[in-house]
Amino acid sequence: MIEVRDVHKSFVRPVLRGVSLRVPEGCIYALIGPGAAGKSVLLKLIAGLLKPEQGSILIKGEELGKKTDLELAKLREGMGMLFQNYALFQMSVADNIAFPLRRAKTHSEEEIRERVRERLERVALPGREDQDPATMSGGQKKRVGVARATVAKPPIVLYDEPTAGLDPVTSQKIYDLVREEQRREGATVMVISSDVSGVLSIADRVGMLHEGRLIFDGTADEARVSEEPAVKQFVHGLVDGPL
Repeated sequence: MIEVRDVHKSFVRPVLRGVSLRVPEGCIYALIGPGAAGKSVLLKLIAGLLKPEQGSILIKGEELGKKTDLELAKLREGMGMLFQNYALFQMSVADNIAFPLRRAKTHSEEEIRERVRERLERVALPGREDQDPATMSGGQKKRVGVARATVAKPPIVLYDEPTAGLDPVTSQKIYDLVREEQRREGATVMVISSDVSGVLSIADRVGMLHEGRLIFDGTADEARVSEEPAVKQFVHGLVDGPL
């Protein structure tokens, strides 16, 4: 579903240095690694928001670099994305969630209202259609973000640090919600997270970035028992190590 081939990207200094990975269809792929490893940059490249200086990214076998801006915009309609900083608009909860459907112009207003109502029930926020997101807690805003990212039932959903700034209990609820949504809809999911224990609890496969390179790619169980020094240190939160 998602394939990254030898991707390089720099911002003054190199950020990604030849990253290659594959995310199978229907898989939850967790991308972990220390700060400034290039995780968010890679997610934006996959979403077509940035372009690599070298290498290629393919979605369903189609190379993003060969798409026009119009074609990229159309392709993004098949992706849902939860941003790290919520990125909710200054409008009601209902209008935030409905935004992808109204942009696509494929649903009537009656259908949109029903889909929004159903999504709010799914994320345990029933009846919050008219609420201002500014009055919500961080965990509630994340839930609204999950609802907006999944309301159009896209085949690909990208989550950038879905539990950043949340307490452990709320974080696990968000991860459980991500897993439940994926199981219901069968989407291919990519999750960036610094919360290793939480994200490994839902991941089918795991990749770890370090200094702009993919140093591990395997199952969650393989990540937990890896003897690669940086992986072992990061996954188990050890003080001593190369990080």
